[in-house]
Amino acid sequence: MAVPGIAGSVNVMLAIHEKKTAAIELYRPLRNYIASHYSERDAQNLEDDLEAVRQMRSDLENPQSSDALPEVRRDLLQSYYRALCAMESRFPISPDRDHINAFSFVWYDAFKPNKKASQQNIHLEKAAVLFNLGAAHSQIALSADRTGAAGLKVACNSFQAAAGAFAFLRDNASIKASVGSSATLDVSPECSGMLERLMLAQAQECFFEKVIGDAKPPGLCSKVARQVSLYYEEAYAALGAPPLSQHFDRTWISHVQLKSAQFYAEACYRAGLDLHEKEEIAQEIARLKSGINALADAKKSSKGVAAPLLDAVSKLETNLNRNLEIAVKENDRVYLMRIPPAGSLQPLPAASLVKPLHMGDVLDASKERLFASLVPDSSAKALSKYTEMVDNIIRTQVEKLQQGSEITRVKLKEMDLPDSILAMEGNFTMPIDIKEDVEAVQVVGGPSGLEGELQQLKDLKRVNEELLIQTEEMLRKEEREDAQFRVQFGGQWTRPQSTTLTKTLHDRLNKFAANIKQASDSDARIERAIKDHSALMEILNCRPVSLF
Repeated sequence: MAVPGIAGSVNVMLAIHEKKTAAIELYRPLRNYIASHYSERDAQNLEDDLEAVRQMRSDLENPQSSDALPEVRRDLLQSYYRALCAMESRFPISPDRDHINAFSFVWYDAFKPNKKASQQNIHLEKAAVLFNLGAAHSQIALSADRTGAAGLKVACNSFQAAAGAFAFLRDNASIKASVGSSATLDVSPECSGMLERLMLAQAQECFFEKVIGDAKPPGLCSKVARQVSLYYEEAYAALGAPPLSQHFDRTWISHVQLKSAQFYAEACYRAGLDLHEKEEIAQEIARLKSGINALADAKKSSKGVAAPLLDAVSKLETNLNRNLEIAVKENDRVYLMRIPPAGSLQPLPAASLVKPLHMGDVLDASKERLFASLVPDSSAKALSKYTEMVDNIIRTQVEKLQQGSEITRVKLKEMDLPDSILAMEGNFTMPIDIKEDVEAVQVVGGPSGLEGELQQLKDLKRVNEELLIQTEEMLRKEEREDAQFRVQFGGQWTRPQSTTLTKTLHDRLNKFAANIKQASDSDARIERAIKDHSALMEILNCRPVSLF
């Protein structure tokens, strides 16, 4: 249910009651899981964390405890939500035999307490905690003294925080809690979206109280009031559509409907003051009539609405009628302007001064230390698979590099051609062994065949260099990911440093790189020798071979 609150002469606003839950025992099932899936020693080391979770859940089950101020409840709910996020990645809670299935989370609907939902997973628990966080923020806002500037600021900020909590619920937990499981309607995306708009309406209403208290120009006051009305209209539209249309008490719906009409009429009233100053009397009369009609229609369905709200509406209606009477008399006596029909009026301009508070930072569990020493099972499996994949890639690439190196070594050994050619200088007769070698070269194509062999060497060198670069990149990638896991898991990441594990590979890569460089230098010497003895190379094209 929602509860109205009034501070002095300020407007009636709504706060949300927290959802109620049934007591459950978390400590023993969680400890048993740690002991069976990790070790008894881990369970003993995590006693403090287990006790912290048990205490937070116990405090959550007793919202009426003596120290349960809204601010205390807010802090508790935020801490418990972060703890749930830490637990979700480490403790599989579901009906499965191998999971934690010793308890169910039970929560009652905040607006229909006779309805409840029960789930053996953590999704409903997280959704309910977010709902209660929004409720706690709304209660902080309602308890603020809005007759003073400081209290008005607290109320406005808290309503925006409540809107942020309900928006976070809608975007991050509502669907998970509802899909495939029973869940109460109050944590549905439709309801959380409606509550977000309602909280924004009340935050904007705080701004309206501020601009009125600061005696701001009526044109600005009209824009602020119109936006209040628009937010209430959105909330009212959601309340009137399935699945919420049959879920809320009629007085709740009437309150939102009347608020929407009240602030539309306020916008018309303030716009009328601005138009009167500009002597646009016909427009003023049309606006005032539009506001009066909106109030009259809304009052027809106002049964059960809080009396202070009805009083505020009546006072506003009196002011509208008084100004309308004055404007009509002036128009009849002085201006004689034709009154435009209501349908021809342009929509009143609006100015939104509020937005849902971003809750991502407040609820971020990435720095949560609870159960930090436990590596989630999914992460351990992913790490094992990743390590195996890296090992296979490195092994394959090293084998390719070794094969390429062996081919290069054989080719270089076969090509002792530069020494043979240089030995011939100054001799007038060709040794038989050299002649046979030359004839063998001619058989395979002569100088053109030699060029083909050199080109093949270049191609092999390029392939080996590419393999070397690919392997080095894989090792660097492995080092980066190892560093990322160390940052993510901290002390839980017990695998030796990547640089330690891959030192041998780096050494071998450096050796291969040196071999390739040595081979490249040898190739360059061969090419230079061929160019320096181009005349001799021409001899190889002669049949029979002649030195002259």
